[in-house]
Amino acid sequence: MDESRAVADGGTGTGDTPAPVGGTDRRDPGGPRRTLIALLVGVALLVLVVDQVSKYLVVRDLQPDETVSVISGVLRLHLIRNPGAAFSMATGMTWIFTVIAIAVSVLIARISARLGSRWWALALGLLLGGAIGNLTDRLFREPGFARGHVVDFIEYQKFPFMDFPIFNVADSCIVCSAVLIALLGLRGIGLDGSRLTDRPAGGTTPGPDRADG
Repeated sequence: MDESRAVADGGTGTGDTPAPVGGTDRRDPGGPRRTLIALLVGVALLVLVVDQVSKYLVVRDLQPDETVSVISGVLRLHLIRNPGAAFSMATGMTWIFTVIAIAVSVLIARISARLGSRWWALALGLLLGGAIGNLTDRLFREPGFARGHVVDFIEYQKFPFMDFPIFNVADSCIVCSAVLIALLGLRGIGLDGSRLTDRPAGGTTPGPDRADG
């Protein structure tokens, strides 16, 4: 009598814990993806904090166009206000880059639900943190909302083959993200973590993190 009741209640009838519904152990498929989203957000927040703290310290301690040597003849701090894009490109178009930064941030938030790769989470975290870092300057610094000038202060004095423009932490993270995304593309690793060569003809993809563990 007790054994039949246990079976009716979903147990095994042998005194063990009830068997999972359907007879299989159903793990939460969203768990790994939430971990990757947390990695993306954590990297973005770290980049944002380092970027804004470094800009705050430079603005506090340096005058515009003042320079301080870090590595003699190679690297120095040189404070400028940049109205253009990363590395002082396209000056005079600040509002356009404000819109682009917002669009990039929204796009990353939307595609993060498809994440299946730690490397993609890292790349998108660097990109998001860099975009928000410079966007913060454009929104809240002089000369006005959405037209603010970005604080740049890192200057290479002897960069091979070119006169390297002055940049900041956010710029460097954006470039690192672009390089990492290019490498992932060359290796054929998709946003969901699958390799292009492993995808069946029907277009479906394997589960998360199949390509990078």
